[in-house]
Amino acid sequence: MKEGQKLWTRDELILAINLYSQITFGQMHQSNPKIIELANLIGRTPGSIAYKLVNFASLDRRLKQKGMVNASKLDRTVWQEYMEHWDDVYIESEKLRALKKHTTIEKLYDVNLDDYKEAEGKEVERLVKVRVNQSIFREVVLTNFDNKCCITGINILDLLVASHIAPWREDKKNRLSARNGLALNMLHDKAFDKHLITVTDDLKIKISSKFYQNKDIESIKQNFIDIDGKSLILPKKFYPDSDFLKMHNDRFVV
Repeated sequence: MKEGQKLWTRDELILAINLYSQITFGQMHQSNPKIIELANLIGRTPGSIAYKLVNFASLDRRLKQKGMVNASKLDRTVWQEYMEHWDDVYIESEKLRALKKHTTIEKLYDVNLDDYKEAEGKEVERLVKVRVNQSIFREVVLTNFDNKCCITGINILDLLVASHIAPWREDKKNRLSARNGLALNMLHDKAFDKHLITVTDDLKIKISSKFYQNKDIESIKQNFIDIDGKSLILPKKFYPDSDFLKMHNDRFVV
């Protein structure tokens, strides 16, 4: 049976969606090193991987650059599973990717176990899991916003933070979801975390009246007042979930 006729398995599809979440639409071509790597891991051609990624784009309702609309029934089923249970399926796909590469998920993310030598047993496991999850979330969220702050456009990675919309400590099922994250610079990340700025359901920036009480300070004007009501720089694929935004809006410091 030729490769083009070989049916895709669920494992192959979750690995493909994993990659889909890590690259932008413009990078979904057969010469992309990440696509070539996945093709080698699962015994398919880079062209077939690229084609599948473009098909997944057709399933994203808010993505303006639509795919080939040739998604199979299994494609749709796995896509829906991924979107509804992002954390569980993403970790499953990362473990599978590590297995295919004959390594561990900790090594994929350069987690040095020596950093946790003073901890014991389950505490080590918990700390390592948190570190891996934070690395995964940062990669997915920053990629989703093309490695730029979605408020200012700053593209210096050392100044960018993957900010949770629904708090990490409160929503355990969506800690890794790209729909629960914004790429922000450190200043606006802190203001967002303190609910001094928020993002409305139509993706407009809203700032607290506290900033207007200090409007004569030039840095306050430039960094906050001037962005009030402006549109967020839109993500490349995964748009913020309206339920997460509502949770943040409800805590906004008016």
